[in-house]
Amino acid sequence: MTNQPGPPPARMGRPPATSHDELEQIGLELFTTRGFDETTIDEIASAAGISRRTFFRYYTSKNDLVWGDFDAELARLRERLAATPADVPMMAALREAVVAFNRVDADHVALHRRRMALIVGVPTLIAYSTLRFAGWRDVIAEFVAGRVGRPVEDLLPQLVAHAALGCALAAYTEWLARSDADLDSLLDEAIGELASGFAGHESPDAR
Repeated sequence: MTNQPGPPPARMGRPPATSHDELEQIGLELFTTRGFDETTIDEIASAAGISRRTFFRYYTSKNDLVWGDFDAELARLRERLAATPADVPMMAALREAVVAFNRVDADHVALHRRRMALIVGVPTLIAYSTLRFAGWRDVIAEFVAGRVGRPVEDLLPQLVAHAALGCALAAYTEWLARSDADLDSLLDEAIGELASGFAGHESPDAR
């Protein structure tokens, strides 16, 4: 009688991560508790119950894991702005879109705090974040350029885009410093202050 191989032993510990969201949660937790620079991809993969090769099917680097699927979010922001009716003032449309872009479900607030604390506070990530922020500004500048009838590289579209990013980052800085702060309200207030400064560039029909 030959020996038949038995079933593989049951896997112990955490079930393997099976989605971008699960892997992000694991990675952000490790970055927060151990430090971003101190945490390796191998350690993230091990904690997630996956191989290093599988990790790279989800993300190209640790930096990308922190940012998540940001390109898809930018695409949604561009679509939201493009779908804004022409009679909605430019800065009102921008204000609504920026707040909506940064809105998170209540059960994801803690995770989002971890993410943003890393993005604005870790020197290694700050350099990488410059590239991501540039992509965000491009979307804003494209919208403004279309509304004011100027090339996207002109001063005004670029000025609004840079100022909007500064407002968003200021709101996030306040939000991270106060556990009781409401992100939507801070962003709305910040972009509202910006809107009053650029209101003179609205087309007459949109005022």
